[in-house]
Formats: sequence, C-alpha cells, structure tokens
Amino acid sequence: MSPASRYHPILVVLHWLLALLIPTALALGTFVMARIPTSDPSKIDALRGHMAGGILILTLMLVRLVIRFGTHRPARALTGSAVLDRLAWLSHRLLYVGVIGMAVVGLSLALETGTLGILIGEHPQLPIDFWAYKLRGAHYLISRALWALIALHVAGALYHTFIRKDALLRRMWLGRRVIPGDQSSTVRLSRRAS
Repeated sequence: MSPASRYHPILVVLHWLLALLIPTALALGTFVMARIPTSDPSKIDALRGHMAGGILILTLMLVRLVIRFGTHRPARALTGSAVLDRLAWLSHRLLYVGVIGMAVVGLSLALETGTLGILIGEHPQLPIDFWAYKLRGAHYLISRALWALIALHVAGALYHTFIRKDALLRRMWLGRRVIPGDQSSTVRLSRRAS
C-alpha cells in the first residue's frame, strides 16, 4: 500500500475543530473569565461554559490521539534542518501534553474548590480568590505555554507554506488520502530508512 499523503478525514476535522476551540477557550479564560469577580452572579455561568468547553476539548483531543495511532498517516515532514525537525517533533507532542494537562488541572481545580457541581446546575459558593489554590497557578502557566506552542505551530505552518513551499498544509485537508504521483511522502520515507 502506498504511504498516506493526507491524514485521515476524522483527524483533519478534529484538527481544525480543535484549532478553533483551543484558542477560543484560552482567550475566553484569559480575557473574560479572569476579569469577572467571584462576587458577580455571572461568574457561575461563565465557569460552567468554561468547564464544559474544557471537557469537550479534552474529549476531542483524546479521540484524536486514539485515531492518530490507529490510522496510517503521512511521513514526517522535513524542514531541511535537523534542529527545526526536532523542534517540530517536540512541539507537536507538547501540544498534546499541554492541552490534556490544562484540562486535567482545570478539572482538579474544580474538584479542589468544590465547583465541579456547576456542570450539573449547582450553584456552590465560589472561593473568594481562586489564586489561593496552587492549581490555579498551574492552570495559568499551562495556558501561557499553550499560547507559545500555538504560535510556534502556526509559525511552522507559515514557514512550510511561504518559505519551503512544500504544500504541507494539504496533508491536513480533506481529499484523497493517497495522491497518485505524490512522491513527497515516499521520498521522506526512503530518506528515513537510509
């Protein structure tokens, strides 16, 4: 069987859906949630949406991981630089770790503060200051790391598109999984084997 030229269609849909959801959740957490005082009644509704969004992102990310390991995928993209290739490999894995870690820390913070019941319509007493909990600091640090990883990911895509001009983005788009005459994945596989 020829190597896949594109990712599985479900992976493509999940990639672009997560590419929309993750920055949106980060932006809402950074610019909206953090500015609503716990004394404001709208904070509970904001927390409910934030937690539900985090659980959705965690679920989609875990589904994406399972499908990624269970399907054929294109050969690893090369940049022409061993350092950049290693950075790309590492940053992709850190994105998974960061997103999953962010959700786990967020859920753990909700358990620690007694606010997890917000998801099922409860209206618990909110802490005066979430920053009194160590997990709040971890949630914040992971969010900043995710912003940096997303910026690096976008920079990599732009590098491949405008500098290398290697049509890398078509791998993460819908269409035939094996493109006849596409030698790019075969060449990369043969280079890795030698």
